[in-house]
Amino acid sequence: MTQHSPAHGSAVVVPAGLAERRLLGPLWGSWLDRLPRLAATLLDEWELSPDGDALHGWCSLVLPVLTAEGREAVLKVSFDGDDESLHEPQALTRWNGDGAVRLLRADPRRRALVLERLRLRDLTAVPVEDAGSVLADLYGRLHRPAGPPFPTLEDVAVTWLDDLEALGPDIPLPRSLRSQALSLGRDLVADPPDRPVLLHGDLHWENVLALDDTADGSSPLRWRAIDPKPMVGDPHLEPVPLVWNRWQELQQHRRGPRAAIRERLDLVTDATGLDHDRVRDWFLVRVVLNAGWAVADARRASRALTDAEQRSITWCVTMAKAVQD
Repeated sequence: MTQHSPAHGSAVVVPAGLAERRLLGPLWGSWLDRLPRLAATLLDEWELSPDGDALHGWCSLVLPVLTAEGREAVLKVSFDGDDESLHEPQALTRWNGDGAVRLLRADPRRRALVLERLRLRDLTAVPVEDAGSVLADLYGRLHRPAGPPFPTLEDVAVTWLDDLEALGPDIPLPRSLRSQALSLGRDLVADPPDRPVLLHGDLHWENVLALDDTADGSSPLRWRAIDPKPMVGDPHLEPVPLVWNRWQELQQHRRGPRAAIRERLDLVTDATGLDHDRVRDWFLVRVVLNAGWAVADARRASRALTDAEQRSITWCVTMAKAVQD
């Protein structure tokens, strides 16, 4: 999350980084126009007092607050067009603070949550080599049997792959790489695990926050996952964001990004005890999908790719090629 402008009383200011999502099209613009009034209404209705600078995630406003009882918490209001986080309150209820942030109150219709307040310290502050025990512990706590209302990874992935195919071959990706990702993705979907589990869906270094100021990586119990995109399915998808995030470290690796990506893949699969080849396959599929989503965002908003999106696509191609045999 990124720290931005303070909320004074019930006047809520949308942080600049979140306001930039207007580039993604009119649905985002409409939500951003409604967001200050919605957040102010929730503060009043739930007797919450702003208690610090406004924060934001990719698709949510996060306001530090105090409850009427004086408890430190945060009010999170998510973009109502984000289907991936639709069942976040149900997942947090299922986990009940065991490995994930604790849910205090929810209004699913308005996509609003009150959560316990964690520290603004994530796993990027811990060396990758030392974070393995934290990740292994979180996987053990979060990955549990589940069914409805959570969507299945198979259904979600089919939609992802269909959308990528619908973009056509004339996108800024090597055609062979696009074809490989589509074929590999459909093979993975057709071969689901015997025991699917509830997945966080977006478990990366910045989505794990410290429970208290003593968290240093040595005690897994002092860390909590946030911002789930819950679904039920193959746990081998879960480590994928851990490979591509902290990308500056990958790019600056002494042996180059290709070696760094393969080394990171080895590290997270060893730490989590998952099958290396299956995680690698999901990784290749997901980075190609990420590139496709950048193209889809631009087309949806009827604009050219931004420089940042073009750089992101180039990096996705680099990562995919790094794990090809």
